[in-house]
Amino acid sequence: MKRVITCIFVCLLCAAAPLPAAAAGIVPYDSYNYDYWGDIVFTPAPYVPGRTISGVSLGVGAFSGPQDMCVGPDGLVYVADTGNNRIVILNADMTSAVGVIDSFDNGGAADFFNVPCGVAVSQDNMLYIADSQNRRVVVLYDGKLANIVSNPQSEMLEYGGENSGFIFQPLKLAVDYAGRVYVIARGMTQGIMVFNPEGDFTGFFGTINVQITPWEILWRTISTKAERSKQTLFIPTEFTGIDVDPNGFIYASNIDTEGERAVRRLNPNGEDVIRTGDNENVGGDLEIHSFGIYSGPSAIVDVVYRGKGIYSLLDSRRGRIFTYDHEGNLLYIFGGLGSQAGTFKQPSAIEAFGNRIAVLDTSRNEIITFDETLYGQLINEAVALRYDGNETQAVEKWHQVLLLNENLELANIGIGKAYLTSGDNVNAMKYLKLGKSRIYYSIAYKRYRNDILKANLPYVFTGVLVLAAALFITGKVKKRKTGGGLLTDG
Repeated sequence: MKRVITCIFVCLLCAAAPLPAAAAGIVPYDSYNYDYWGDIVFTPAPYVPGRTISGVSLGVGAFSGPQDMCVGPDGLVYVADTGNNRIVILNADMTSAVGVIDSFDNGGAADFFNVPCGVAVSQDNMLYIADSQNRRVVVLYDGKLANIVSNPQSEMLEYGGENSGFIFQPLKLAVDYAGRVYVIARGMTQGIMVFNPEGDFTGFFGTINVQITPWEILWRTISTKAERSKQTLFIPTEFTGIDVDPNGFIYASNIDTEGERAVRRLNPNGEDVIRTGDNENVGGDLEIHSFGIYSGPSAIVDVVYRGKGIYSLLDSRRGRIFTYDHEGNLLYIFGGLGSQAGTFKQPSAIEAFGNRIAVLDTSRNEIITFDETLYGQLINEAVALRYDGNETQAVEKWHQVLLLNENLELANIGIGKAYLTSGDNVNAMKYLKLGKSRIYYSIAYKRYRNDILKANLPYVFTGVLVLAAALFITGKVKKRKTGGGLLTDG
């Protein structure tokens, strides 16, 4: 009998125990976030691997080192198949290829691409191609040549000769609602190059200045010429990826050796107006290692604006995808390098398709899609509702998120901010404390204190007046008694 009971008990334990990752269908990467102290906190997966798309599966032959992709206003997906010198057009579901552009008519003669690295589509369906080795941007409409931007002229630019090494080689580009073209060019550290709708170069945009520490200034002052020649040049850094939102704000990722600011949100004046949240970091991983294959800060190679203030960054060093809201809060992290389905070898571009995310892998010559889970959906919806000012429904979503991940500080902060907006400072303080948001908790506390003072101010004034009257009367009585005694003695 004891053996039977023991067997039953063991069977129950086995049934309750977690299954291996493969058997349980667990994703092949970690999903996590950071807590208030900067420590990693593992979370449910916000996205899981969907489909893997290749040129072979599309029936157009294998991709060769593709570098970029974008989504047009009609939902079609454009892939810069760099090694094959062509642009492949996919339908909105990415189940089939609807076209391949490997040449175009240029003045009656066939013209071809040479290492096209970037692709973008304007709101009026103009296709812009960064034809890198041909040193030009080709603009097509319905497959026909509309314009070619090459050899930009300006006093700010110099070409050829011994004093200048700059050659116009466009890598990535974006087009805003007004038809302005923003180009990231190889070796261009002065900023993003801007062209008007006619293709004329108008200047630079969003230059990043490198900060030099006092120690570096002192060392360069006292070092010899030979020593200075071996030191790192303090020149502005280069951009790596670019996207534009419907309002014309430019999101641009950049090389960031400190791991603190790997993306900019540039207003029409070229000023960085991005918000960084409580941790003041939009540079990918907070916890980095000094040694090993994946040492150093995240290498952000691309950015995609997903709507409602949400944007995602792609890290090629560890294969991670970092997603932030319009306030700079880190929403979730997922992805990884590897050989399993759903991991990357050399991710180069990221795009968003409704509730899906797609990543272009240059080494695998594939597009990997990711589908939204309930956890990711609830977070995205909560952020979108807050962005639209619908705090009540946002709170409901955040509460549902807490049912899936009760330790998520972000959800508590989201609820606290909603209560703060509605004027419920008591509940705001409660949830902001759980979320460890010092900044917003201080705001809630100050408002709560002011509410208490306002509510009790009449009583305070009444008490002060009563006390003052009592002191006045007491003083008069004492004076009268003292005066009466002196007269009697006389």
